[in-house]
Amino acid sequence: MNRTSHLPWIAAIGLGGSITWAMYSPNSTAYSIKEAREKKTLVILGTGWGSVSFLSKLDTEQYNVIVISPQNYFLFTPLLPSCTTGLVDPRSLMEPVRSFFGDRQGAVKFYEAEAVKIDYDSRVIHIQDPSGAHGQVGQAEIPFDMLVMGVGADNATFNIPGVNEHACFLKTISDAQKVRNRIVDRIEAASFKDKSTEDIQKQLQVVVVGGGPTGVEFAAELQDFVDEDLKKQIPNIKDEFQVTLIEALPNVLPMLSKELIDYTEAKLKEQTIRVMTKTAVKRVNEGSVEVEITNAEGEEELRTIPYGLLVWATGNKPKEIVEDLATQIPEQKDLRRGLAVDEYLAVKGAPNIWALGDCANSNLPPTAQVAAQQGTYLAEVFNNMTATESQSRTEVQPFRYSHQGTLAYIGSELAVADLKFLGNTIPSGGFFTYLFWKAAYLNMCLTGKLRPFAFLPVTLLSR
Repeated sequence: MNRTSHLPWIAAIGLGGSITWAMYSPNSTAYSIKEAREKKTLVILGTGWGSVSFLSKLDTEQYNVIVISPQNYFLFTPLLPSCTTGLVDPRSLMEPVRSFFGDRQGAVKFYEAEAVKIDYDSRVIHIQDPSGAHGQVGQAEIPFDMLVMGVGADNATFNIPGVNEHACFLKTISDAQKVRNRIVDRIEAASFKDKSTEDIQKQLQVVVVGGGPTGVEFAAELQDFVDEDLKKQIPNIKDEFQVTLIEALPNVLPMLSKELIDYTEAKLKEQTIRVMTKTAVKRVNEGSVEVEITNAEGEEELRTIPYGLLVWATGNKPKEIVEDLATQIPEQKDLRRGLAVDEYLAVKGAPNIWALGDCANSNLPPTAQVAAQQGTYLAEVFNNMTATESQSRTEVQPFRYSHQGTLAYIGSELAVADLKFLGNTIPSGGFFTYLFWKAAYLNMCLTGKLRPFAFLPVTLLSR
């Protein structure tokens, strides 16, 4: 079944949701702006899930709000794998950050800039324009009274030699476009006149490192493209295409139940995706990956796997600005995944700084679902504070994450889900779970504007 056959009615559902959202959204509110000197300056770093969810619910009348981010848009990250194969137009996943200000444009300032350092003692953020487009004024200092960190995280490479030099990542829209271009380049190179079978096979070897949702979904989307599009457009090389998924743990999607893990691995293999678990990458070379495989007897074997494209999707590590801030706060000296926060998402040792999403170490998975809930919760905390009140005087309860389930697309219009219902986990897999996956992602769009367009296809082989 062709996945695009469902696009018209899915788009119709999205459009209907947009109209409903517009009809029932709250009426415009005239925001009275207090004198700046009467309010504390609240700086929000980042425009990801946590920051935008926070900003959307924040009563900006209480604070002088400044948003700083190198991107002037919010990115709907769950569908990035779909951008790499042309199923989704990248532009449909970007929403201008100023659209989240609504009728509060005068109450919020936005600076498109990179926050390069936070001077905690001085309560100052140093920012710079990475593009150089701002002319002579490319650096500035932003003082703050309160700071919300939502800067996300970098890709974890585990200090494996060659990863940064040779691998592609999948965190940003430019990452997705780079992967997309590499796929096209490899296909066109393999189609060149008088290519040997060996050369064609090497060009069309795609290795994906990381068996989490991002790695699995990208591998599945790519195999769909090969099976549904490539065989029609360039059938003579279709059978030479090989997708290999590498995971160091014993299973892919380890957060799911064993039943769904087994189902996922079986379906991936049915689609001719080669799944290699208990396989650790030791070195990345140009055109090949050196791995160590642990067999059922516990014996280790070294092997070299060739690739034409390598996509790295193994997890997160703290950004440099987070690591630098941690050195200024004694309670953060053991920085691991991110800034350690308390039950109110306040950074331990820094009572006027809060952290959410991937840059916070709250013992929760680094997912959009977690970050969005944290942002909504933190807005409630701030809305219950005045410009002079402390957090301890609020009546807000500590943050409690409500897990709504885990979803992953596994190819051939199939998906898996561990859903929460009445306190129980319900495993689900198959075509109807795939439809639920689509509907859930449409519902996750933070504004109605994204919904009608989130699954409209573009053509991969026409850049």
